[in-house]
Amino acid sequence: MTILNVTLPGWAHDMADLHVHAAPSLLPRHGDDRATVAAEHAAGFSTVVLKAHEGSTVERAAAVGGETFGGVVLNSPVGGANPDAVQVAARLGGRVVWMPTVSARTHKAGAASPELAVHRGFELGLVEVITDGRLRPEWFDVLDAVAQHDLLLASGHLSAAETAVLFTEARRRGVQRLLVNHPMMAFLGWADEPAAVLRDLGAYLELGILPDILGGAARSSIGLADSYPASLLAFGGDLGHAEHDPPAVAVAPWLQELEHRVGPARAAAIMTTQTRELVLP
Repeated sequence: MTILNVTLPGWAHDMADLHVHAAPSLLPRHGDDRATVAAEHAAGFSTVVLKAHEGSTVERAAAVGGETFGGVVLNSPVGGANPDAVQVAARLGGRVVWMPTVSARTHKAGAASPELAVHRGFELGLVEVITDGRLRPEWFDVLDAVAQHDLLLASGHLSAAETAVLFTEARRRGVQRLLVNHPMMAFLGWADEPAAVLRDLGAYLELGILPDILGGAARSSIGLADSYPASLLAFGGDLGHAEHDPPAVAVAPWLQELEHRVGPARAAAIMTTQTRELVLP
């Protein structure tokens, strides 16, 4: 299969993507849910997770059907640390709980950074998560709900240090599935100390196409394979913004680079089983 003269690797089928944006949204998107999932299917993905900074995609994913999943982003529109939102999302078939993104203090502090340019003009109320290096107690019930339903807990736009604190408590409370979103984006402060904590916790790191486009070669997420266990890498493309390439353009060259870096067997595992196992019940 060839896309714009760039050939998909032979193993690039039945893949999974944990991070896809679609309309309706307060940010410009390439297409609605059905069109976006269709574009993902055409690029080799059979399992797709819809994400929306504005709230829940659970009902939207159910309407699309197939191996399309949703979740809830705990930004201010859903009340931040709201365990009821998690319970409802889970009972309706949601599989992912994202910590605050646009509402996160770290996002607000880094809003002027180039990698957050896609969010300019879109602001939400602040949601606090970490105070004085400790997880705020209102989040305990959220973590308990995530553990109860065996959901994937994703870090959203918390910093690496904040994520290490959160995930340590999440593990203590029985959360089994942990994912660090786009760790190499500069405003999130990836560093050796939190990386060691996250590795010991067995947290997965998300490799993504849009973060690599925005961060450039020096901050490519694919490079994480050199310093973090390759068995703990998963894929979330973060595609969908209308000002950046759609899957038909962006996926094939990125997969070629991943294969070059880690080899075809590991690349295939990252893009299929390693990613899919994080979200399937």
